[in-house]
Amino acid sequence: MLKKTILLLSIPILAVHLEAQDISVITNTINVYSENPVNGSARYNALAGSVGALGGDISTVNVNPAGIGVFIANDLSMTLGIYNNKNTATLAGRSVGYTMDNTDLSNAGGVLTFNLGDRGTKWKFVNIGVSYTTRSLDNYVESAANPNIIITSYPLYATPVDYSYRGHAYNRYGDVSKANFTVGANYDNRWFFGAGLNFHDSFLGQDDAANFQNKLTNAITTFNKQYTSYEEHSDGFSANIGVIAKLSNEFRVGLAIETPTWWNIDRIYSQYYKDDSYYDVFVEDRELTTPMKATLSAAFVPNKNFALNVDYIQGITKPKYDEYGAAERELNDFFSDSYKNSSEFRVGAEYRLDAFRLRAGYAYQSNSFDNLSLLAYNDDGSKSKQSFSDLLVGERNTIGAGIGYDFKAFYIDASYQNISSKYKSPSLFGVVTDPNYYTTSGYYNPSGTELLSDAYAVSKVKNNRNNFFLTVGWRF
Repeated sequence: MLKKTILLLSIPILAVHLEAQDISVITNTINVYSENPVNGSARYNALAGSVGALGGDISTVNVNPAGIGVFIANDLSMTLGIYNNKNTATLAGRSVGYTMDNTDLSNAGGVLTFNLGDRGTKWKFVNIGVSYTTRSLDNYVESAANPNIIITSYPLYATPVDYSYRGHAYNRYGDVSKANFTVGANYDNRWFFGAGLNFHDSFLGQDDAANFQNKLTNAITTFNKQYTSYEEHSDGFSANIGVIAKLSNEFRVGLAIETPTWWNIDRIYSQYYKDDSYYDVFVEDRELTTPMKATLSAAFVPNKNFALNVDYIQGITKPKYDEYGAAERELNDFFSDSYKNSSEFRVGAEYRLDAFRLRAGYAYQSNSFDNLSLLAYNDDGSKSKQSFSDLLVGERNTIGAGIGYDFKAFYIDASYQNISSKYKSPSLFGVVTDPNYYTTSGYYNPSGTELLSDAYAVSKVKNNRNNFFLTVGWRF
C-alpha cells in the first residue's frame, strides 16, 4: 500500500541538473505558458488570427489592441469551439495514434462604444472591450514498444534484473484562459490606438509513464518518471499596446507590443525512493517570465467588399525562471543556450458578397529551438549521439476557412481550422542527480524498482488538430 507524505515548501529543495528535469517541464514552458494560440472568434480563426491592421473583431486584442478602436457600434458575441486533437507517434517503425475530442465555450466578449464625433473634436470614438478566451490543454502522446531497448535495475543487496521497454506515454490535461480588458480610441478616422491588460489562469496535470517487462518473470509493470505525476495551478499578468495607421483609404499598417507574461506557478509533484514502496509529495512555487513579443501588420482594403491582412509576430526575449535553486538555474541555462526567438507569419483575407462573408487564412510559426544533440537509442537497442532540428516542439502550420452572414443587428460566423506540426518526443532518460545517490531522475514502479538510462528513446510525433467554431453576435 502506498504511503503519501505531504510536505509544504515555499521553494524547491532539490538540486538537480537539467537532465533531471521532466521533458514536459520544458515543453509546457513553451506551448502552455509562452504560446500564441490562434483561438478566438470564428472570424478570427478563419483568418488564422491575421487581423492586426484590420481590427473590428473582439479577438484583435490577442494581436493588436488598437483594433478595438475601429469599432463604431456596440458588439456582443459568444463562440462555441469543437476540438479534435490527434497524435500519431512512431518509434522503431511502429506507430500508435490517439484522438481526443472536447467542446468548449471558447470565447465571449463585448465592445462598448462612445461616439465623440458630435462634440466637435477629431477624437471620433472611445471604446472599451472585454473578452474571455479559454482553450483545452489535453494532449496524449503514446509511443510504441521497442523490446530491443534493455535497461537493467540494480536493487540493493539483490541480483540485477533486465527490463525491456514496452511503451511510453505523456499525458497532459487541463485548460488555460485569458481575460482581457482593453481601451481603444479612434482619432480622425485615421489613427487608432489601444491598450490592454491581460489576466491569465491555468491548471494542468502531467503524467510521464513507461511500461517495462521483467525479463525473468515476463511481468509488465508501469513505471513513473521521477517528480511525476505533477499538477500546476498558475496565474499570470501581461499588457499590450498598439496603434493602427490608415495611410490611405486602401492601406493600413499596425504595430503592437506585448509585455512578457509574469506567471506565478504553484506545483505539486511526487518523489520516489529506490527499493521503497512509498513516495513523498512536495509542493513548490515557481515564477516564470515568458518572452516579450512585437507584431507588425499591414492591410489592403481596396473597397468595402474585400480585405487582405498580413501579420508578423516576433519574440524578443527568452523564457526565464526566477532562480530559487539549481533546478531553475539549469532551466535558464538551457533556454539561454538553446532557445531561439520564434517568429510567426499570418495572412488572412475576407470577401463580402452582400450579407455573406467568405474568409480564409494561413499561419506559420517557426521552431523555438536550435538543433539539439543527445544520446539516443537506435532501433536495434544500441546507442548513438544524434542531432535533432525539431526536438520537443516543431514548426506549426495553421489553415483556416469560414463563412458568415450579417443580419444587420445580428450576425453568425462559422469556421474550420486545421493546425498541424511534427516534432520529436524524447523519453526514458534518467540518471543519478546527487553525488551521494540521494536523488535520481529515473523511472520507478510501486515497489521502488529503479530504472536509470543515460540515453533517450526518441519518437516521431505528428500532431493534427481539426477545430470548428461557431460565433453568434449582436451589434447595436
